[in-house]
Amino acid sequence: MGQTESVESPMSPEELSLDQAWELLQEPNSVLIDVRTTAEWTFVGVPDLGSLGKEARLVEWTAFPSGEKNPEFLAAATQGLDTDQPILLLCRSGARSRAAGEALTAAGYTRTYNVTAGFEGPLGPGSHRVDGWKSKLPWQQS
Repeated sequence: MGQTESVESPMSPEELSLDQAWELLQEPNSVLIDVRTTAEWTFVGVPDLGSLGKEARLVEWTAFPSGEKNPEFLAAATQGLDTDQPILLLCRSGARSRAAGEALTAAGYTRTYNVTAGFEGPLGPGSHRVDGWKSKLPWQQS
């Protein structure tokens, strides 16, 4: 999988484009963990992996509205996973999922990937989010 031009620390997850993420999700043992908040899942939507025979795991990295880190994240996110399974992480725009990937990597998970575009994507013209999962890949309103 390709890496971006950004400087990566040894604990950083590999960076994936949306196309690379969808390709990796074709692997039977790959897992997508959406680390956004319950409010985001409810009001913005969630990835739909039904065509792959999977469901995204929904595990908050931080709580809304406090912004406090979820102390149960690691246990909830990795329940039943092997340390060498491909784990893809997704948030709104790639920042929280990168931090979550760093935590998983530090905990010994060797195949962590950050979906850099995020679910909604970066800010574009008119300060609207563009080019994220929601604009290209299957999703559903929860």
